[in-house]
Amino acid sequence: MTGRTLTAEHALAWSGRFIEAVRHGDEELTELDRRAGDGDFGTNMRFALRRAADLLDGGPPDSAAGVFTALSEGFLQTGGTSGPLFGMWFREFAKASAGGEVTTAVLARAAEAAVAAVRRLGGAEVRHKTMVDAMAPAAEALRAAADRDAGITEALRRAAVAARRGAESTRDLVAVRGRASYVGEHARGVVDPGALTVALFFEAAAEPAA
Repeated sequence: MTGRTLTAEHALAWSGRFIEAVRHGDEELTELDRRAGDGDFGTNMRFALRRAADLLDGGPPDSAAGVFTALSEGFLQTGGTSGPLFGMWFREFAKASAGGEVTTAVLARAAEAAVAAVRRLGGAEVRHKTMVDAMAPAAEALRAAADRDAGITEALRRAAVAARRGAESTRDLVAVRGRASYVGEHARGVVDPGALTVALFFEAAAEPAA
């Protein structure tokens, strides 16, 4: 990345690293969901990202908004509960990124709108042991970086750290929302796979471009 803006090229590289990270981690994601849900999370993620990859390969987007749109469309057509929620999350990134330079401030607004959409649609809050436990701290880290006028590279690295900490915090929680809420104490000790996927997304952004 340039340090101040997210270009289409770098957004495409970011999405590619995210897709590969989920592919490599799909067995872990599936196992986590098997222990705390119905075990279809990894399958749904593979389907969503395969479709997103096809859209990206079919005609590389000329903007970061186009990349986020492809990710959104891949997830929106995926089954389960998490697919549509991720689809709406990525849609907010696409909407905020359209029509201008994608700066740290733009990404902060996108992340805030995105987590608000997921909260509204899914009814989850922090400490409910869902993807929100990683989305919310990542959004807060991006806002703090934007308020300091930090470069986008630093901002995304801080978001990655916050998302990973948020995901790890779900390990000791009992779920209030989602499939894991059905199994109660049996889900304690299991990291929420949705939150882990959010961490993988921001960690893919924080990695240096090849």
